[in-house]
Amino acid sequence: SRCFGSPAGSSLHRSPQAHCAAALARMTKLKAYELRAKTSKELLKELDDMKAELATLRVAKVSGGAASKLAKIKVVRKNIARILTVYSQKQKAEARKQYKGKKYVPLDLRPKKTRKIRRALKVEQKFMKLPKQKVKLSNFPMRRFAVSM
Repeated sequence: SRCFGSPAGSSLHRSPQAHCAAALARMTKLKAYELRAKTSKELLKELDDMKAELATLRVAKVSGGAASKLAKIKVVRKNIARILTVYSQKQKAEARKQYKGKKYVPLDLRPKKTRKIRRALKVEQKFMKLPKQKVKLSNFPMRRFAVSM
């Protein structure tokens, strides 16, 4: 017998119990776009719920719980990671909004690039000339030749 929501050829290498557990676990997977619609407080509440659920699942694992609970551990861990990722993205977006247009920006909000590029002179600095160089260039410009090859 097959579990609800299982694809036709997916149970080739799994026992029926493990297959049902995987189908059950797939149904509880959180979606990132749904998490992005929530507020930071809601995300933290969801995170606490997931961590509590993970703790109960780990207790069930130690006490020899059902296969469905063991399969759900991975999904809950991934859900926690998703929530933390979305939360940190929200925090960073808020920080970017706060520092927009300011003279100094925190290091983690600056463009990463490479160390060499970050250390390099800016374009306007690269082509700056000293007053003496400017006078010399204006007095002795590059020669133009009429003959071309």
